[in-house]
Amino acid sequence: MTGTPLARFTPFPEPPAPILEYLAERSADESVADGPAPWDLGALTAELAAPMPAWLDAVCRWLNETYAWQPQDVIPPCWQEHHHLAYEIAAFAFARADAYNDAASTVTWHEQYDRFLLRMNKMLGKAGDECRVGRHEERSSRFELAAWPE
Repeated sequence: MTGTPLARFTPFPEPPAPILEYLAERSADESVADGPAPWDLGALTAELAAPMPAWLDAVCRWLNETYAWQPQDVIPPCWQEHHHLAYEIAAFAFARADAYNDAASTVTWHEQYDRFLLRMNKMLGKAGDECRVGRHEERSSRFELAAWPE
């Protein structure tokens, strides 16, 4: 094996340029940007939302390749169809940038990952096994909350 042993470690996917620019604008001292947080997917403008699915998919692939050693740890390929997962993955991806500023925060981020997996598996339930092998089905009608009044 040539090179360093760490050469096989894949870096975390870089957020898309429009998102990085938006973050820089929001954090500037004299910022007038009053838009949503970039992890609030439903509140993003079309311009900011457009690059998010590809980046979050890359984040999911990175998490799966790096951390998913057990079937229940795999984020399913249909994560976008599970809105709770999409929101959590976005927040978790942005939290990583902050966490890697110091070692203690990095440990906390990994603890958050464990809690993310618990929530993901609770929400997916038995359907998660099917989703992980590419057989996503929409939430059955009995779970659509149709009984709620308009």
